[in-house]
Amino acid sequence: MTGAKPQSQSQSRLQNLLSHFVSAAPVPADTINDDLHEYNHRHNFHTLSPTAFLPRAAAIEPDALAIYHVTANNKILRRAYAEAADRARGLAYYLRKHHYTRVGILCPNTPAFLEGLFGIAAAGAVSVAVNYRLKTEDISYIFAHSNADIILVDAEFLPLLAGYRRAHPHIPIIVDNDTDATEGELSGPFDDAVLEGLTHDRDTGNKGWDGLEAQACNEENVIALAYTSGTTARPKGVEYTHRGAYMAALGNVIESGLNYHTGRCKYLWTLPMFHATGWTFPWAITAVRGTHYCLRKIDYPEIWRLLKEERITHFNAAPTVNTLLCAAKEAERLEHPVRVTVAASPPTAHLFETMTGLNLHPVHVYGLTETYGPITKSYYMPAWEDLPVKEKYAKMARQGHGLVTSLPARVIKPDEPEGVLIDVAKNGKEIGEIVFMGNICAKGYYKDPEATKKLWAGGVSHSGDLAVWHEDGAIQILDRAKDIIISGGENISSVALESMLVTHPSILEAGVVAVADSHWGERPKAFITVKSGATLTGEEVIDWAKHKSDISKFMVPREVEVVDELPKTSTGKLKKNVLREWARGADRDKVR
Repeated sequence: MTGAKPQSQSQSRLQNLLSHFVSAAPVPADTINDDLHEYNHRHNFHTLSPTAFLPRAAAIEPDALAIYHVTANNKILRRAYAEAADRARGLAYYLRKHHYTRVGILCPNTPAFLEGLFGIAAAGAVSVAVNYRLKTEDISYIFAHSNADIILVDAEFLPLLAGYRRAHPHIPIIVDNDTDATEGELSGPFDDAVLEGLTHDRDTGNKGWDGLEAQACNEENVIALAYTSGTTARPKGVEYTHRGAYMAALGNVIESGLNYHTGRCKYLWTLPMFHATGWTFPWAITAVRGTHYCLRKIDYPEIWRLLKEERITHFNAAPTVNTLLCAAKEAERLEHPVRVTVAASPPTAHLFETMTGLNLHPVHVYGLTETYGPITKSYYMPAWEDLPVKEKYAKMARQGHGLVTSLPARVIKPDEPEGVLIDVAKNGKEIGEIVFMGNICAKGYYKDPEATKKLWAGGVSHSGDLAVWHEDGAIQILDRAKDIIISGGENISSVALESMLVTHPSILEAGVVAVADSHWGERPKAFITVKSGATLTGEEVIDWAKHKSDISKFMVPREVEVVDELPKTSTGKLKKNVLREWARGADRDKVR
């Protein structure tokens, strides 16, 4: 016999053992391999799920304040972690008793929403939180597309389900009245469901959390479907896994500094929980046993009251929310620092300077629904203290580097063949597309394999955002690909121009889009809002831009229009598609 020698028995066993790792199959537990003198086991492994953070918090500090909330009946509700965990457990057993597996949520930032996220996952079910500001047909589409078999809805938003209920009369609806009562006349169907679940647990062995799935059976199972806004197409259901949500939540604990200070984190829910499942902060705040200050709606006087009286330590908000918060008449420098995680659209250096003056310290992150929310952070460098003020805040406004629980973000050359990934030069000039890899990239789109394949073309998750890559490794967004303005061969970033326009002392916000130009091909048009008490005309802005600002001549807007309000999504992003329609002369009462 010629060629390779026959394998020994020990070699064969070694190869079989290695094949377990190669194929990702689990090594049998509690076995001893005589030849390798190893004890093979999986005792050092547990599945990752953020649901476990709630029973853990209740076990460690049962009396710690989990929830502070001004209810719909205008009562202050305070709920400890022990009670919040019990309510989530009750909902979980209710869902298990009735075999529900997909639970829709149509609520503002309420205790029911928060407890629901934990209870749904503990039941082994999937949550489908929907933006209540969407068109009713989009809300109906999402609940139908996601195969929701029961829906939790706040009483205020029940009318939004009228069309859906006519088309799907068999789908049960649980209404939350959002009162301070859990039993009796003021309570509602949601409270009844919680009590029914707790009774069911008691009657079937009183297993408590041990009878649920706080620890996921499979960490790669879907924990939530987060639907995109659907401003230009049908909303897509982004698949969040238990593992991804766990890693994203821990990343936010670290990067937003949720436990950096003495005492308990006090987090104000200005960010909608329906937006990318609250950027995973429902789990992150619970992981550090912080207090969730729930908020039914954005109310700037109320936000300032809570900041001052309750000494809020953290909140998350889009640049537009922060802009209006800083401009509110109640605004004044706080006695204590507040960490504000800022994302949803590129902020301006001017905004960060304004916020810092009020003791609101920005933590600038960037991400997408497809990345569980934040996936990069602009890390503040001590060396920046020696820079001129404007330059320091400009650096802070960059999108930065990948989070600690992610892989580094990359900027790749556009227009390469599919699968060809070539990084742009790290010179702050060459423009490319931001792409991601790693733990906190979503699995894909529910029931949409073609869109998932496009998202993951070349093995990286595509953002669609154009950026440059600086020498220090920080990325900086210039624009969405569709929002770049090409004027006379020059690329104009609408984001950059907006950042420059808001440095005018009377401009509150700015939105820039392209308009056709017979000579240059395209020119910028700016829509602006003006600060309270100020007066300004478009002609005055153009004159300032030409003669007093740092705006390059080729970037000066051809037109500037003053409007009462800029059109925005529910998460604070400018609706550039609406601005483009306005620029073309659309009826603004119909196109908003």
